[in-house]
Parts: sequence; C-alpha cells; structure tokens
Amino acid sequence: MINIGIIGGSGYTAGELLRLLAFHPNANIDFVYSTTNAGNAVFSVHEDLYGTLENTFTDTVNPDVDLVFLCLGHGKSLSFLEANNFSVSTKVIDLGNDFRLSKDASFKGKKFIYGLPELNRDAIKTAQYIANPGCFATAIQLALLPLAKNGLLSDTVHVNATTGSTGAGVMTSATSHHPWRMGNMSHYKAFGHQHLGEIIQSLKQLQNSFEQEVLFIPNRGDFPRGIFATLYTKLQSDFESVVKLYREYYEGEPFVKITTNAINMKLVLQTNNCFISLEEKGDYLLITSVIDNLVKGASGQAIENMNLMFGLEEATGLKLKAQGF
Repeated sequence: MINIGIIGGSGYTAGELLRLLAFHPNANIDFVYSTTNAGNAVFSVHEDLYGTLENTFTDTVNPDVDLVFLCLGHGKSLSFLEANNFSVSTKVIDLGNDFRLSKDASFKGKKFIYGLPELNRDAIKTAQYIANPGCFATAIQLALLPLAKNGLLSDTVHVNATTGSTGAGVMTSATSHHPWRMGNMSHYKAFGHQHLGEIIQSLKQLQNSFEQEVLFIPNRGDFPRGIFATLYTKLQSDFESVVKLYREYYEGEPFVKITTNAINMKLVLQTNNCFISLEEKGDYLLITSVIDNLVKGASGQAIENMNLMFGLEEATGLKLKAQGF
C-alpha cells in the first residue's frame, strides 16, 4: 500500500483526490491536512464521502508518508515545502503551478518533472517530484502534441476554451458566485492566461523551432465541471495524414481517444479521459478537446502520475465511466 498525505484537504482538487483514492486498491490515506478544519470529519466538508471515509482533518503532518499531494492553490506549495520537512524518500505531486516551468522546477537540488504522461511518461516513472499540469494546459497540449511531434506547427494557433466554476477554486469570488455565474458567460485573461507558459514549453520540447503565437481566450461557463476547448490552425499536410499522425501518437494511450466525429463535454465528465475530435475546415484544422477539469485536468492525472511513480498499471483506480445524463 502507498501511504498518502494530502495537503490543503478542503478544496475541490483534494475532494476529488479523496473520492478517487477511497477506491484505489493500492492507496492508504494516512492524513488529510487542513489548518482551517483540523479536528473535523473529512465528510463535514466533502459531503459525498459520508459513509465512505472516516478520516479527520489534521493540522500536523506525518513526515514519513510515501507520497504527498499538494493541493494548496497556486503560489503556496514552495513555501509549504520549505517550512515542512519530509523523509528523503517521500515523493511529492504538486497540483499547483509553482514548479511547472523549467526555470522554477528545482527544489533543494532535485527537479520537479512536468507530469503530463502523454509527453513525459518515462521521466515520470523515475521521478521523486512531479508538477501536475494545469487543467486548461492539459486539454490544449493534448490537442497539439501530435502536430508538434511532427513539426507541423508553423502558423498561429487560435484557442477558445470554456471551464466550469470548480476551476475557480472553492473560495467564493465575484465571478464564481452562483447568482453571477448561472446563466452567464464571460472571458478572462485573454491572451495572457498563466497556463500559456507550460503549453508553449511542452510544444517546444517536441518542436524546438516553434515560435508561433498561441492566442488563447479562456471563458467561464455556468456549469460546475469540465473543459470544452476548440483550436484551429493552418493545415500543413493533408487531413487524412494528420488524422493518422494523431492516431499513431496516441496509440496505446489509456485515456486519450481520437475521432473525426463531433464530441461533447459530457462524454468525459467524471472520467480521466480526453476526447479529441479532428475536422478539416478549408485550409484549417479544427481540433476539439474535452476533459473533466477536476479529473484529467487535476486529481485524476495526479493519480495517474502516482501510479507511474510507484510502478502500478497506469489506469489503476481510474477506470471510470462518464456520468451521461
């Protein structure tokens, strides 16, 4: 069994981790850390776990656990690790953005590996520290990696993507408050979203010559979970060849499905899957990519990384069915 600690246990990503780990055959939840809820039952915050988990939140850590998941929100993981010492063998998966860029990836002489399995699987298997990708970044990178691998990104990439309200975190803000968000839609951080850095970094990892713009408009949806992303760029090869490249790149991948049919977001909700649809539109390639922002976009991918790090079958605990209707 893998003894696990979860830091920042009251947020959405921690709740999703707990939901999935509760039924993972190799996971033992040693502690759930939350300074604001210490002493309270975990199900008092994550009500869907009533009758499933009996854990109590704590404000102390066990430094000897096998693995720590950091669910602290962006910019807080580094300071937590500096203030809390874990054993030399403890592995860390950070769900924040502190270590995703290569310039920020070093910590106490060790390196955080960027945890996108479809890009860095071999490195993840031997890593001690993992920087889990962002949710938008996951959907967008998976839509573009086969093009970058084959040197076919030579024009501007246009991206329009909409995320559910859980992407804004558990703390209420003006734009996540239900009466404002329900029946409403808006964009934010157009062309300047924080996930652009990791997206471009991964594309350049596969296509070093990539210097084109990625024009990304993120949108707020009035649904709780999921990401629906559409991308388009100039076709640099015939469409049939491009489809073949995608199928070859993702052959054998447990969670990425390629189709030329229309797709919708409900196909992936509550799963660790990414569905990608390819369409030819004149001189352009239209790509649609859908994921669940809390599963493949966060906690599910973190468990996928855990499985790889501990030598387990990659889909262990993640063979999930979409919710449907």
